[in-house]
Amino acid sequence: MWKPAMAAAAALGIWLVPVAAQAQISAEANLARAEGEWGAEVGAAYSLPLLPGFTLRPGGGVFVYERENDRYFIDRFDDGDGRCRDITNGQFADSDLCGNTSVSAYARLEGTYTLLGTTEVGIGGRLSGDGLRPYATASFPVLPRVRVKANGGDRYFALGLRADF
Repeated sequence: MWKPAMAAAAALGIWLVPVAAQAQISAEANLARAEGEWGAEVGAAYSLPLLPGFTLRPGGGVFVYERENDRYFIDRFDDGDGRCRDITNGQFADSDLCGNTSVSAYARLEGTYTLLGTTEVGIGGRLSGDGLRPYATASFPVLPRVRVKANGGDRYFALGLRADF
């Protein structure tokens, strides 16, 4: 029983070594609308060429956005300085409470096909705080190893740059 399992594992390893050697790391920076907010996506992915023209790209990153904060605000003084203040009672508060920046992690998986040797089109899925969102993706080169990339789907949109290393 162990011999067939070991032979299958060895065959899979021999097949995956060339695939992994061809893999590339990608870094992305996007302006995005996700989770009902506008913000910035910063992420990385690992490109795995499967068949000629087809690529599987698992990845992940963070979505940084400004959330609403209805309780605390920065009270500006005549000299330009300001302090965090609680709207409910007028008392000064810790400055960390006035920070509106929020960070949300996401994971994604894309499958793409390269048309005419340059333009990539495909589909993907993005898993984040509000669930799994399917989307379409397209990219085209603007510089060597740099692409303009767009993602669009149900309540999700992103436009930015991808750099391949």
